[in-house]
Amino acid sequence: MPRRLLPVFFGLWFATQATFAADSARTVEVRTKPGAPWRTENVRLLADLPLPPAEPVPLDRLGGDARVPLHATGFFRVERAAGGRWWLVTPDGHPWYSVGLAVVKSTSGRSAVVREALREKFGTAANWAETTTHDLRALGFNSLGAWSETAPLRAVARPLPYTLVHNFMGSYGRKRGGTYQLPGHTGYPENAIFVFDPEFERFCDEFAAARLPATRDDPWLLGYFSDNELPFRSRTLDNFLRLPADDPGGRAARDWLRVRRGSADTAPSADDRAAFLDHVADRYYRIVSAAIRRHDPNHLYLGSRLHGQALASEAVWTAAGRYVDVIAANIYGQWTPDREQFARWARWSGRPFLVSEWYVKAEDSGLPNTTGAGWIVRTQADRGRFYQHFALGLLETPSCVGWHWFRYMDNDPADLSTDPSNRDSNKGILDIRFTPWTGLTGAMRPLNERVYDLLGYFDRHGRDS
Repeated sequence: MPRRLLPVFFGLWFATQATFAADSARTVEVRTKPGAPWRTENVRLLADLPLPPAEPVPLDRLGGDARVPLHATGFFRVERAAGGRWWLVTPDGHPWYSVGLAVVKSTSGRSAVVREALREKFGTAANWAETTTHDLRALGFNSLGAWSETAPLRAVARPLPYTLVHNFMGSYGRKRGGTYQLPGHTGYPENAIFVFDPEFERFCDEFAAARLPATRDDPWLLGYFSDNELPFRSRTLDNFLRLPADDPGGRAARDWLRVRRGSADTAPSADDRAAFLDHVADRYYRIVSAAIRRHDPNHLYLGSRLHGQALASEAVWTAAGRYVDVIAANIYGQWTPDREQFARWARWSGRPFLVSEWYVKAEDSGLPNTTGAGWIVRTQADRGRFYQHFALGLLETPSCVGWHWFRYMDNDPADLSTDPSNRDSNKGILDIRFTPWTGLTGAMRPLNERVYDLLGYFDRHGRDS
């Protein structure tokens, strides 16, 4: 039998739930990085909504709302309801909202502390997978985000739906040469991806052919992310123009500007930059989506996990909307969800979005919290307040179909083998010894359990409630 954390986990959770409920603070002190000044932000909590008493929602085997029958295809799909709400639809034909957790793994880089804790608490990776799946479902999570340890987690008796990252451009870049590691993502020369390389299209087809058939018939797979945080920037044209004359990207940019403006030496205008960014993004999504759909026509294409300047780019969202089923976005720097921005995304793309990364770190973890883009707050209870506050804003957004909290486990500061953005920070729902941060999880569970009730509430009472 697996060595279960459940009794300890929920004994701690119930104690913290009482603390969280009793502490009705509606403000949180927050800052952007260690040493930055603190400021005060308001929060809206689940308790602020006039909801009726919770009643169990019947769920299908994948976590969909079994009260609502929809067309079943045997795989996940998307559908826009008559009222404008976008839904993911389970293979069994019920509306589903993805409440997920990213990087659900039994190890963390080369951390000796994590490996020893794994042996002590679980014994084997299989026991870890069974126990973790049970515990995440008990916290109201229904899906696994990017970079999760899908092999053992998929093998459990009752798995969670999962996602996969295949890194088409990143993998091509490693084969081609010229890429380098940046915090959180791959770097490219002049921030210009290799989308105009003549070999890229064939590489994508061969890459997909080697990887996608293994999962193409799996109903538990939600879909694919094709890369992470590509540099779709407002001055992408300028970046490509700085490439050497014999580089395929530099040559393509000069030819494009020459056709558009009559000369490759013309200073680009704002309209030129937007049009070229659309050209780059369109080519990337067209090539990658064709490869994915050729070798797996069954699963959703979830995009390339947009971030930074791309989140404000009409050109990028419009291009993605031509090819992507659900557009993944990594959101940082927003304390309150920017619903005006979300409405623009929907207008530009005509597609729903999924928040593929978001988190907040707390000082009471004892970690330095110098890496990563998330906010810093004082306590784990403050992390819980932020979770409820931000999640409520996503739930009242009709084009949002879910979120994936980043991440399952904290970073081990002693492990320098990891990505530079994941070195010393309190991002997880667990510490590096698999102990839950109950101030956070005590706020996650009651909201996660009422996701379908909350979606109905916002749709009935207006999305500004």
